[in-house]
Amino acid sequence: MSEFHGRYAIRVEGIGKRYRVGRRPIGYRTLREAISEGIHAPFRWGCKRDQTYGEKVSNWFWALKDVSFEVRHGEVVGIIGRNGAGNSTLLKILSRITEPTKGRAEIHGRLGSLLEVGTGFHSELTGRENIYLSGAILGMKKAEIERKFDEIVSFAEVERFIDTPVKHYSSGLYLRLAFAVAAHLEPEILIVDEVLAVGDAGFQKKCLGKMGEVARHGRTVLFVSHNMGAIASLCSRVNVIDQGRLVCDDAPEVAIGDYLKRISGNGSVAIANRTDREGNQKLKFLRLTILNRFGQSVDAVPAGNDVTFELEYAIRQGALNNVVFQISFLDRMGRILFVCLTRILNSNFRVLASGTKVRCFVPNLPLAPGSYTLTLICKEEGYGDRIGGPGASDGKLHLLQDQVLCREIENVSHGIPLGSVENL
Repeated sequence: MSEFHGRYAIRVEGIGKRYRVGRRPIGYRTLREAISEGIHAPFRWGCKRDQTYGEKVSNWFWALKDVSFEVRHGEVVGIIGRNGAGNSTLLKILSRITEPTKGRAEIHGRLGSLLEVGTGFHSELTGRENIYLSGAILGMKKAEIERKFDEIVSFAEVERFIDTPVKHYSSGLYLRLAFAVAAHLEPEILIVDEVLAVGDAGFQKKCLGKMGEVARHGRTVLFVSHNMGAIASLCSRVNVIDQGRLVCDDAPEVAIGDYLKRISGNGSVAIANRTDREGNQKLKFLRLTILNRFGQSVDAVPAGNDVTFELEYAIRQGALNNVVFQISFLDRMGRILFVCLTRILNSNFRVLASGTKVRCFVPNLPLAPGSYTLTLICKEEGYGDRIGGPGASDGKLHLLQDQVLCREIENVSHGIPLGSVENL
């Protein structure tokens, strides 16, 4: 056994995959058109074309470009990237569904792929019959299916409907049974592509538990998902693919931070020119910046993660005394969910000069995934500058979907403070 075979389950070297853009077959031609084409062909030799499809061969799209990485036996590696980045293409190559245009991949061990939930299901067959059919297509032997049959049915929670044709199942019930079959594969190497978003919240939790069980049993797993919570909890290493290239291969927290930075862009919102202000304007907010746990400027953070809000401001003249800052978090209906208020934190600024910044740190941000509006308020002994009113958009915060549990928000109408506020 070679050293590679003993240490690594998957090795990818310079994998690239290209597709033709706008590929459209030409219809049937008449004999006269074929003769005419043959006569004119020698005069068009300078314009090289695909003989079958009539498209210029230069019109290609590279879905993957020079991707290389290795996965050790028993390692759980996540692959993340925005839609169209090439994640699914990579898994299809490793699953031998499609061939790479260039490069090579080595796989050592029995491979199982879970790329599309419902593979092999037939709508006219019952749930029982589809378990055997789908299991066989996925590579399970009949004896293995029979041994796991009761466990599959119990996992999918379809005992009552197991002998009913699946065409009568709801979409959620159908997907639950399909995932249950695939989840009970026992390969040495498992490739999974975004299949945990199945069913309701309770069943998704069960799916995550099943994936965690697979990982704990020492199997090699290559896992593609947009669920950052699942990626962080299941994977020991994460690869980030952007525009077909591998741009980051690191620990989950570092790789997820890189991914969020790429999809979020700049989370700094310039508000210096806003005109919908209230107050005497002794202080004027200039910019709101949202920082993730790594100190990176983003406009999207995972729900339940630490986040810091940085406020830049200018004071018209002199300094302000006994200054109160407040950040209010509103939902899409304009309802206040909670506020961060220096007065309740007993951290008002006795003297505040221009040219500084204020940061508000909120640990484990207790909001569900979604989009929220932030309203900024600053007061000095009952006076101050307030940007925006009810329904105004001063800053936007987007929380990404994941499985991190958020704390329940209590007494939000009373402005329960979170975290700390500091002057930089």
